[in-house]
Amino acid sequence: MRIIYRAENLIDAHLVRNVLEDAGIPAHVGGEYLTGAMGELPAMGLVTVMVAEHDVPAASDLAAQVDAELSERRRADDFEVDALGDPA
Repeated sequence: MRIIYRAENLIDAHLVRNVLEDAGIPAHVGGEYLTGAMGELPAMGLVTVMVAEHDVPAASDLAAQVDAELSERRRADDFEVDALGDPA
């Protein structure tokens, strides 16, 4: 198996895995049990999504699309305002 995505968090890894599996590409989330040892600290680089070698090209493209969408949503969330119109 080969790593095609290094997740910022466990939720992102599972989102990528679900998209891959919906596309018929078996995927595995690695390192998810290591996050408990980190406590409240971010688990940067510990959580990965892996696929079989022959699925790497298609899986990499899908993972990149999901990552771009997640990044776009995070940027949008940074500019949300609260009920009074003040930046969050």
